[in-house]
Amino acid sequence: MQIRADQLAAALKRGAQRMVVLHGDEPLLHQEAADAVRAWARQAGFTERQVHTVSGAHFDWSSLLGAASEMSLFAAQQLIEIRLPSGKPGKDGSEALQRYARFARERSEDLFTLVLLPRLDRTQLSSAWMTALDEVALCVRIDPIDRRALPAWIAQRLAAQGQRVEDAEAGQQALAFFADRVEGNLLAAHQEISKLGLLHPPGVLSLAQISQAVLNVARYDVFKLSEAVLGGQVGRALRMLEGLEAEGEAAVLVHWALADDLRMLLRVHTAVAAGQPLAMVLREARVWGVKEKQVERLMPRLKGPVLVELIHAARICDGLVKGIVHPAWPRDPWQALRRLMLMTMEGLTVSPPMILKTL
Repeated sequence: MQIRADQLAAALKRGAQRMVVLHGDEPLLHQEAADAVRAWARQAGFTERQVHTVSGAHFDWSSLLGAASEMSLFAAQQLIEIRLPSGKPGKDGSEALQRYARFARERSEDLFTLVLLPRLDRTQLSSAWMTALDEVALCVRIDPIDRRALPAWIAQRLAAQGQRVEDAEAGQQALAFFADRVEGNLLAAHQEISKLGLLHPPGVLSLAQISQAVLNVARYDVFKLSEAVLGGQVGRALRMLEGLEAEGEAAVLVHWALADDLRMLLRVHTAVAAGQPLAMVLREARVWGVKEKQVERLMPRLKGPVLVELIHAARICDGLVKGIVHPAWPRDPWQALRRLMLMTMEGLTVSPPMILKTL
């Protein structure tokens, strides 16, 4: 059964399931959810714990099945933890996990299982082994905190330690300031929140107190930059581009992400103009999640000539990031990327004549 992370505590209290599967790529939330499951299992009497980490293609799956079938010598109930960092058990592992799921259902009284997985794609989520686990387990997807939800998440964490920001606009500014400096790095955000708890007593925190204490520990990736560009978030996109440059990210990779989105938009626009259903086109283009919603919102504004010109600009930028100078463009690769990014956001929001004059 699939549930959200914020439903986990209530689901555990009901005690219906004896297996929990956590999958996601947000380290802090993944760890906290796993700790919560372990704590609940200990309180429920599952005091003996075995950990099986699947590393490489030569893991002995029979040892896992054997551990589950053996009665414990030291405790009536046992917790078995299965860690699969790759999210790919292979053929033997798939069969073993399906057998394990059937066995876990039969031993529901004295066996509790925690399965730890990375973020899974659609193919993995629909695989035979994951389907078998889903039939007997609480399956919890651990999603990263979106930038728009980050201020509320910070406020919630502050409230848990007895602190809050000022009311009205001043408080919103403080939370926005905080979010800008920890975006993409929840582990560091957690540390900064804990630091505020040590530096200041419970009560109201001012913007000055937060700005003096919180370090700029934001981390960005090219895929989040892509979302900011398609979302028309100019300030955030510029901040992320500067952050990627400061972190030493390869300009070639950033260009690939921007250019790939432009090519994808042209393919989608062309297919829809030819009469194909948008949902089918997006599925074939492997566009889903946040980007799927962004493309759906952009569709009424997309213009073929603008996209063609933007792809031409991306080809010029491709040469620049590889050291090929163009007389009409900045020599610095990051300045060229900045120009391409701004042109893209403008081209996705204005009429064709205006953008074509800028290219």
